[in-house]
Amino acid sequence: MFNRSIVPASLPAKASKNSSGHTPLRSPKRVAVFGLCLAAALAAHAQTNAHGTPQISSTISDQVQPKLTLTQLVQTVLDNNPELRSVQQSSFTAQAAVVSAGALPNPKLEWSRGDNKARLASATPGNVQTMGISVPIEMPSVRAARIEAAQAGQRASVHQIAASRNALVAQVKLKAYEVVLRQAQAQAAYDAVKLLEQAHERVRVRVSSGEAARYEIIKADAELINARQQEQSARLLAEQSQLTLNRLAAGQLPNRFDLALSLQDPVEKAQLQNINWQSHPELLQLQSEVDKAEAQKNGAKASRWPGLELRYAQTREPDIRNNTIGVSMQIPLFDQRRGPIDEAASEAERARLRMEGRKAELEQQMLQAWKVMEMAQVRTKALSEGAVREAESALRVAEAAYRFGERGILDVLDAQRVLRTVRADLLEARYQLQSARIELDFLAGRYAQPSSL
Repeated sequence: MFNRSIVPASLPAKASKNSSGHTPLRSPKRVAVFGLCLAAALAAHAQTNAHGTPQISSTISDQVQPKLTLTQLVQTVLDNNPELRSVQQSSFTAQAAVVSAGALPNPKLEWSRGDNKARLASATPGNVQTMGISVPIEMPSVRAARIEAAQAGQRASVHQIAASRNALVAQVKLKAYEVVLRQAQAQAAYDAVKLLEQAHERVRVRVSSGEAARYEIIKADAELINARQQEQSARLLAEQSQLTLNRLAAGQLPNRFDLALSLQDPVEKAQLQNINWQSHPELLQLQSEVDKAEAQKNGAKASRWPGLELRYAQTREPDIRNNTIGVSMQIPLFDQRRGPIDEAASEAERARLRMEGRKAELEQQMLQAWKVMEMAQVRTKALSEGAVREAESALRVAEAAYRFGERGILDVLDAQRVLRTVRADLLEARYQLQSARIELDFLAGRYAQPSSL
């Protein structure tokens, strides 16, 4: 990009000769311009790295990305996650429902006015006024069932918040370890590119000197191009995983950050085995829904006799004042409320079946997560203690044989490819181990309490 600026456009491509046949000297001004352009080009070229990209200035490179702990990350997400905040708002709705269920019915006032016209000589004409008040009185069983159903709904909302928190914390921790995995994969891809560049340089020297065939440099070029593409894809996946975490935190995390985590964090089996099903948030939520459905069923049964209505009325005529007291009651003669009762009973049975089914499902998921964790532990141990060391030894042997001319570059590239594959499998196995541990904690409901952080 600097070739065009080395020679100014004002300089001719070929110097003209004077009348004596000698080439005239360039002016000092043009020589100075040429020297400045050449110095700028050399300085820019010196700041270019081996890949042809400009080096980052010292002021930008000195900026260190913030390093977050897992507790800070989880707390930031819990404070800003919109879905969790909307679930927390449902608790206020449930509290208002309890207040509404316990409210007493309002009395009704009536007033009417008219004229009394005399049609007989003995009648007294004049104004007529009627005032009345009626107070509905619910049956205690109906009111108690309605309040009990509202209180069960409030308990269900509290347990729903705990269950949502449990799921969100598990999701954040899983995504955090995914970020660590993607960053480790990007670093491994970068190391692979550096290793291939060294091998590519050795192949280029041997091909240039005639010690190796032309196809070796072609194969090395193909491997290097593929490795660089994999490195770029790995870095993009690492950035995408960070964006996913930032989305869970509603954009409150830094654009670029590091995590104080490692895929080799210890996994304690003894802690994972202690499970208290009586305090599981999801099961408690389902139990509260069962209690609510049972209360609604009792309320449907009690609604056959909803209550009484007391009424007092006073009528004032010109010569007479009438006071009346009455009681009204709805008699379940035609409507025995069988439909609402059967509907509430079916909902109660459905809620009970959901709770039992979910408990059995959680137990099976726990067993499955245990198996996944055991397989991940076995795989991690086998790869770290056996396969990786053997692949590294095979690569060293292949490189030594290539230097002495006993093997071709294809053997070296195959050994490097095997080593990259084994290291990638080791990273995946370690991630699966952490993922299984998080899954076990989530299924046990350990993330529901604030102390879980």
